[in-house]
Amino acid sequence: MLMEDTAIIIETDDLQYEEELLRNPYSVKHWLRYIEQKKDAVPEKLNKVYERSLLQMPGSYKLWHQYLRLRMQQVKGKCVTDPEYESVNNTFERALVFMHKMPRIWIDYCQSLMRQKKITRTRKTFDRALCALPITQHNRIWPLYLKFVMSYSIPETAGRVWRRYLKLCPEQTEDYISYLISIGRLEEAAKKYEWCVNTDSFTSKYGKSKHQLWSELCELISKNPQETSLKNAEAIIRHGLQRYTDQVGMLWNSLAEYYINSALFERARDVYEEALRSVMTVRDFTQVFDSYAQFEELTLKKRMEEVGTDVGEQDESELELRLARYEDLMQRRPLLLNSVMLRQNPHNVLEWQKRVTLYEGKPKMIVATYMEAVKTIDPKQATGKLYSLWVNFAKFYEENNQIVDARIIFQRATEVAYVKVDDLASVWCEWSEMEIRHENEEEALKLMKRATVPPPHKVAYNDESEPVQRRVYKSLKLWSMYADLEECMGTFKSCKAVYDRIIDLRIATPQIIINYGMFLQENNYFEEAFKAYEKGISLFKWPYVYDIWNTYLTKFLERYKGNKIERARDLFEQCLEKCPENFAKNLYLLYAKMEEDYGLARHAMEVYSRATKAVPREEKLSIYNIYLQHAQQIYGVTKTREIYQEAIDDLADDGAREMCLRFAEMERKLGEVDRAREIYSYCSQMCDPRITSEFWTKWTDFEVAHGNEDTMKELLRIKRSMQAKYNTQVNMMSAQMLASADTVAGTVSDLAPGAKDGMRMLEARAVAMNQHEEHNPSRPIPPVSQPQGGSKIMFVRGSTTKRDDEVADAARTANPDEIDLDDDDDDDDDDDEEDLPQQREVPSAVFGQLAKE
Repeated sequence: MLMEDTAIIIETDDLQYEEELLRNPYSVKHWLRYIEQKKDAVPEKLNKVYERSLLQMPGSYKLWHQYLRLRMQQVKGKCVTDPEYESVNNTFERALVFMHKMPRIWIDYCQSLMRQKKITRTRKTFDRALCALPITQHNRIWPLYLKFVMSYSIPETAGRVWRRYLKLCPEQTEDYISYLISIGRLEEAAKKYEWCVNTDSFTSKYGKSKHQLWSELCELISKNPQETSLKNAEAIIRHGLQRYTDQVGMLWNSLAEYYINSALFERARDVYEEALRSVMTVRDFTQVFDSYAQFEELTLKKRMEEVGTDVGEQDESELELRLARYEDLMQRRPLLLNSVMLRQNPHNVLEWQKRVTLYEGKPKMIVATYMEAVKTIDPKQATGKLYSLWVNFAKFYEENNQIVDARIIFQRATEVAYVKVDDLASVWCEWSEMEIRHENEEEALKLMKRATVPPPHKVAYNDESEPVQRRVYKSLKLWSMYADLEECMGTFKSCKAVYDRIIDLRIATPQIIINYGMFLQENNYFEEAFKAYEKGISLFKWPYVYDIWNTYLTKFLERYKGNKIERARDLFEQCLEKCPENFAKNLYLLYAKMEEDYGLARHAMEVYSRATKAVPREEKLSIYNIYLQHAQQIYGVTKTREIYQEAIDDLADDGAREMCLRFAEMERKLGEVDRAREIYSYCSQMCDPRITSEFWTKWTDFEVAHGNEDTMKELLRIKRSMQAKYNTQVNMMSAQMLASADTVAGTVSDLAPGAKDGMRMLEARAVAMNQHEEHNPSRPIPPVSQPQGGSKIMFVRGSTTKRDDEVADAARTANPDEIDLDDDDDDDDDDDEEDLPQQREVPSAVFGQLAKE
């Protein structure tokens, strides 16, 4: 049933909601329940419910917000000229009467107007919103406002809006600059860049540094000179040059590019030249020079394309001029680079020398460069050898036959306050050498005499507070040259005075002392020379005095030979008293040689014996070899036994092993086989079978030649013990191999490694001989290649060569230590065996009952 009214038609389903609203007309909840129930109704009816609710509660944000969203949804998809849009706009206006503090309403309203393309009304609505809302909520309006003004081609309006916005948020300036560049307003963009780099409080939202902003500004100005047309464009870039000294190359290029794009080519060249004269680093120089060269090359190429094939006289002159400019720039590059290095460090001597080299063939420029260099360089801050610059300056005049001017330069060079005394000494020496080259020997000596004059009061050589001119009189370099000049051109007396003065000043070196002694000997002042050596010995300590002692002793022996043997011995004893062990070898050998040539052989042997104790361990073996050789030559072979024993006890394992082998070989040649075997046995204690296989091979060969089965057993026993001592497993592996092998057991050769060694072959041959004699005594013995059966041979005859027998006979006649044995002992033994009583069987009666058991 429907109830009709003049304005409202209420349906049956709405009665309960209407009744509730009559009871609670100001309840938002009840109105929202009613609206929810009517959501499927036609828009007009739903809108009337919203209107009735807002009439009762015009201050409800929730109702207004839902109603406005509903109205915008209803007009969605319709043409913007539809009257419904205006109705929606009026609804927004009515809502803003009560909701003007709500930014969401303003944002929805502005978005609706933006969709309707009502530009002016939208702009005014944004302005009304900014006026109505508190400033704390403006950040919700501005992004939409900026998006609106930038979406249309209204640059003036957009610029004004952006400027208003930047007053509130200056950190957004970079976005404004990007917008200005996009619309082509480059002059205003450049001004904003300038404001950014000059405002200390400005911080880039994108994390750009001030230098990056400067770079962007310079790039903008240089590439768009007409559009930016700033009156102070050059001043801006030059300010950046002063401010950012680490990137001046890029800024100079930007300034030159600004003038190039402005078609001011001569001004651009001036900028490039100024840049090349002012940059301080090689990197900046490279950037500017490459840009300059590219500019000249492009201008030349462009002009050649413009002229084409029709080349007039004027065009040809212009092309030649441009080409000459380009070539001159390329030729000047090393000089310009050198200027950069000198601006970095004007006290760099090496760079000044390079600059002189670059001016080769231009005498005036070379002289000007030298003059500028000596005026610019501070001796206290000089890098390199400052004296070499002065010397080369003087040599330049000398090469041009201007000796007087060269002397003037040298004179000025001696007055420079060098840091090191050696620099001033080098100047004096070079000056003197120049005089010698021009055959002015007397002038050279006068210069040396001037340079070595001592100051009025005593000055310490190492006192840096004193100028070098007062300390140069103690320069060894100066005195050395002075002494050389006196030797060549002076008198004996003057030269001797120079050497004596060097020694008195206590600046002599061992070489100076040796030179002094040689000079005196050449003039036949031998005792004076020996006194000079002794002075040097008193001045120096070991090891510096070694060369002096060596020269002194050698010259003394050459002079007196055996005439003053006691004095020579005293000198050697004095020398060897404090001699370090690493210098002792040659001195002891020289001492022993003297005793052999002029003294006693007994003394020489004592010297060799002392030498073995005084030299380092690594040189003892060579000393013992020399000792043994001389002892053998003087006393004979048998007298070397004690030396061998001493050497074996004193040397390290390697040397002792070599001595043992030599000692054993000597005893073998003398026929002392037992002695040699004992030596081998002793040496085996220091021989690891894994390393010293050569020793064991030699001992095995010795036993094969001179031993028997028992000695070979002893050798193998010792070898096995050494293998166990040095943790080898050769014996274990051999035992396993022998246990598994199908060979005859019971002989010592089975234990030896290798199936074809000498002892095994001898045993096999002995077995073959026994079997042959038992069965076929008349047949010859067959050759044996494999061991056969058990051996009954108990002795192997030692084999010697004829030469060994001769050595043994000679040694026996000369060996005083040999024990005399009677030749009849063997015969006596035989007689004794014959005289022994014959054995007889004991009668059984003696044993009694025991015999029966």
